[in-house]
Amino acid sequence: MHKFLLQVLPIASVILACHAVDSYRASAETNAVEVSSKQTLASMNYDREAKLLLPPDRSDRHATNRTSIEPETDLATTPRVEIPEAASGDSMAQVTSVSQLSDVQPTDWAFQALQSLVERYGCIAGYPDSTYRGSRALTRYEFAAGLNACLDRINELIATASADTVKQEDADTLQKLQTEFAAELSALRGRVDALEAATAELEANQFSTTTKLSALVWANVTGAFADGDVQFESVDLFPPAAFGGVVARRGGRDAVTGRPVVQELTDDPEITFSDLIWLNFDTSFNGRDSLKVRLVAGNADSPANQFTSAGLYNTYGVPFFDQTAGIQGLGNDVVIHELYYSFPVGDNLEIAFGPRINWYRLFDYNAFTFILTGANSFNSNGGTLVNAIDRGSGAVITWKPSKQLQLTAGYIGENTEFLSSTIAPGFNTSSDPRFGLFGGTYTATAELTYSPSQNFNLRLLYNRTRIQAIGGVIGGATGEPIYGIADNGGSAVFDPVTGLVADGGLDAGLADTYGVNFDWLLTPGIGFFGRYTYAKTNLVPGDGEIEAQAMQAGVAFPDLGKEGALLTISYVRPFAILDGRDFLVAGGGNGGVQYEFEANYYFPLTDNIALVPAFYLIANPNNFSDNPTIYVGNLRAQFSF
Repeated sequence: MHKFLLQVLPIASVILACHAVDSYRASAETNAVEVSSKQTLASMNYDREAKLLLPPDRSDRHATNRTSIEPETDLATTPRVEIPEAASGDSMAQVTSVSQLSDVQPTDWAFQALQSLVERYGCIAGYPDSTYRGSRALTRYEFAAGLNACLDRINELIATASADTVKQEDADTLQKLQTEFAAELSALRGRVDALEAATAELEANQFSTTTKLSALVWANVTGAFADGDVQFESVDLFPPAAFGGVVARRGGRDAVTGRPVVQELTDDPEITFSDLIWLNFDTSFNGRDSLKVRLVAGNADSPANQFTSAGLYNTYGVPFFDQTAGIQGLGNDVVIHELYYSFPVGDNLEIAFGPRINWYRLFDYNAFTFILTGANSFNSNGGTLVNAIDRGSGAVITWKPSKQLQLTAGYIGENTEFLSSTIAPGFNTSSDPRFGLFGGTYTATAELTYSPSQNFNLRLLYNRTRIQAIGGVIGGATGEPIYGIADNGGSAVFDPVTGLVADGGLDAGLADTYGVNFDWLLTPGIGFFGRYTYAKTNLVPGDGEIEAQAMQAGVAFPDLGKEGALLTISYVRPFAILDGRDFLVAGGGNGGVQYEFEANYYFPLTDNIALVPAFYLIANPNNFSDNPTIYVGNLRAQFSF
C-alpha cells in the first residue's frame, strides 16, 4: 500500500483536497450534523440521523489549522496547533513529540491497521489486482492523506447502507488512528480550507472583460487589359466629381431611341498598387458572448472597374481586398465595417444584433470561397444575386438543433460603410429618419444548412428584399438581385446638354431570391463547390418585372504545394437575364451573357504571411456578346497578426 501511496500521494494536500471537498458536499446535501470522535468511533451507537463518520474539523469549512475532534472534546473548545513546515510550506513550527517527526514504517501497527481497512473497505484504488505492495516508509503526512481517504469512504458507506456495514473493531481502529494523527490531519485540513477559499475566489472571478485585437493587412498589385475597345452602358465616360471622382457611373436612356446610352473605353487602365487594413476588436463580458468591432481603411480602386457598366462597380474581375472600404474617392479614411453583439441562449441558439451586422459573416458561407483563402473576387466569394445589403442594422438568430442541421434567420436594414446619405438620399436607410429600419432598403433572410459529414455542406437560402429607389432607379451598390440599373422602362432619360438624368419613375423594387450553395471535400486533396441563384424583382409602381439567374461551379485543391495552401478554379455567370431586359438602363447589354473563369492560389509563407496570385478572364463583359475579353491579374500579400 505504501508504495502506491508514495506514487499517487506525493503532494498529500492536493489529494486530500479532492476527498475533502467531495465529503463536504456530501455532508451538506444530506443535512448531516457533526458529532464528536468519541461518539462516532468509540461505539457503533453513532448518530442515526447524521449517518456520517466525519474526518477532522468538518464543522467549519472556513476555519484553518484546526485539530481533529479529540475524544470527549467539544468543538467549541478544540485547541489550535501549529502546522509543521512539511505540510504548510511556512517556517518550521515547534513540535512537542519526537513521534511527529517519525515516518510510518511497514511494520508499525498504524500502517498495518490502515492497510487492513483499505483492503476491507476499498478506501483507495490501488494496483490492477486491487493489492497494495511496497517496502518503503511513508511520511506522516502521506499516511494522513490515506487515512483521510478511508474516513471519507467509511462515511460514504455509513450514509448509504445499514449500520452493520462497518464493524465495531474497525470503528475503534479508526478512532485510534485519528487520535494519533490528529495534528497531521488538521494541518492538511487547513491546506484544504485555503484551497477551497482560493477555488471559490476563482469561480467567482473566473472571467474578466477582455478585448482581443487582431489585424489583417493587404497590399495589392493589380492590372487589367482588354483585347479591344470595351462597350459599357453609362452616360459618363468618367464619373462626376459628386461621386468622389471614381468609377460610380450613372445609367440613362437616349432621348431619341429610348435605349440605354452606350460608351466605349479605348485605353487600358494603368497598373495599381494599393492597401487595405482591418483592425478587429473582439470583446467578451462573460466568456461566451462577443462584441465585435471592425475598423477598416483602404485606398484601392481596381483597374477592372474602368470597364464596367453603371451599377457594376466592384463586380467582375475585382479581387475582394482590392477596395477602398469606405466611400470611394476618400482613400484611407477609417470607417466602421462591423459593430454588433452576439450571445448564446442555451446550447443550441445564438442571437446577434447591432447597428452594423456583416450579412456575409452569417449567411451564404462556402469553405472554398472564403475570402481569406479561397476564390475571392466580388463575383465568387458570395452569391451575386442573393442580397442587396452587405452590412446593416438588425438581428440574426442561429439555431443548431443537431450537428447536421443549422437554421439561420435574420432581418437587416441597410447601413453600409461605403455609402453616404449625403451623396444621395436613399443610402444607409436604417439610420435615416426619412426611411428608418423598416421603410428603406432591407432584407429578410432564412438559410438552412445540412451537413451530413464534416466534408459536405448544403445550404438552401431564401431572401426577401426591398430596394429603395434613388432618383427613381434601383440597382448598383444596394441593388441585388439587379446587376446594373433599372427604371420603369423609359423614364430615366439623359439630357446631354445639362448632364442630368431624369427621374426613373420607380419608388422601390421588391425581390424574392432563392439560392443553393454547396461545398464538398471529396478527398483530402480535392474538393468541389458551387452556387445557383434565381431571383425575381417586381418594380414599384407598375407591373414591371425582371428575372435573372446566376451560377458558379468550381474545383479546389487543398494543400497543393504546401500544407495550408489552396488552389481554386471556378466558372461564374454573375447575371444572366431571363426576362425584363427592357427595364434595364444598364447591365442588359445587347443580349449576351457574361461569364468568367477565375483562378486563385493561396500560398502561406508563414503562419502570418501569405502570397495570393489570382487571374480572371471575363468574356462578354457587361453582357455584350461582341465585347472583347478582359483579363485581370492580381498579386496580394496578406499579413495577419
